[in-house]
Amino acid sequence: MTLTELRYIVAVAREKHFGRAAEACFVSQPTLSVAIKKLEEELDVKLFERGSNEVSATPLGEEIVRQAQSVIDQAAGIKEIAKRGKDPVSGPLRVGVIYTIGPYLLPDLVKQAIERVPQMPLVLQENFTARLLDMLRTGELDCAIMAEPFPDTGLAVAPLYDEPFAVAVPKDHPLAKRKRITAEELKQETMLLLGTGHCFRDHVLEVCPEYARFSSDAEGIRKSFEGSSLETIKYMVASGMGVTVVPQLSVPKDQQPHVRYVPFAAPVPTRRVVLAWRRTFTRYEAIAALRNAIYACPLEGVSKVS
Repeated sequence: MTLTELRYIVAVAREKHFGRAAEACFVSQPTLSVAIKKLEEELDVKLFERGSNEVSATPLGEEIVRQAQSVIDQAAGIKEIAKRGKDPVSGPLRVGVIYTIGPYLLPDLVKQAIERVPQMPLVLQENFTARLLDMLRTGELDCAIMAEPFPDTGLAVAPLYDEPFAVAVPKDHPLAKRKRITAEELKQETMLLLGTGHCFRDHVLEVCPEYARFSSDAEGIRKSFEGSSLETIKYMVASGMGVTVVPQLSVPKDQQPHVRYVPFAAPVPTRRVVLAWRRTFTRYEAIAALRNAIYACPLEGVSKVS
């Protein structure tokens, strides 16, 4: 049994396809298949069910793959310990971030990271929360910037900041002249929300009780349109199609000609943004350096959590 064979079975479990797993491991498919067959013979167990369109791990195979990932992490940890002796923050840091945070945090974060720890380039990946959690579990990412709540996966979590929400309305809308808006006032509006899969949609429905009370065919949510991104939805607001809720960091610093951003009245709905990483990840200094770089960003309108 070798680390290479363990990496192969983890790749197959992740990709659910021998060809794609071979590409991810930079080997030919026959090489990968022979190595996995050799490992199955050595263990005297069947690790994968080979279907016509997809490969899936057997129940025992799933358990072995999880242990294999742990062994790979521990082996990587040995290298990291040796590397830390030379420079604790040396080498790339693979960072995931959800779609509703990335565009508004990453430009400042990358700039701060380059200035503070140039020897630790950030390798960035934007994706949905569920996908980022999966990538953390399989070791494709070192850490991820996400918003709570998300499933408890045994990750280490450090809070970063609490971010209030604001309401985006067309400039000619009656609510555009208000200094504050309550969630109650929005329930009769045409509400533009992100599509299913975006955690911010769930956050809005969870923290705004006036939305959460309504089912998909009820007044308010009944009129919702699903957009692919916050920026797309803002353009829909600008065209007068409805109103939406946005996180504070996405609010432009300068007033926009066709959209007004109005704060919520108390209690203001918020989300907590956190940094999460595997407990087996040993580059503690790199995590600390990333947090410090985040705290050095302007983050206007949010409350930093130390």
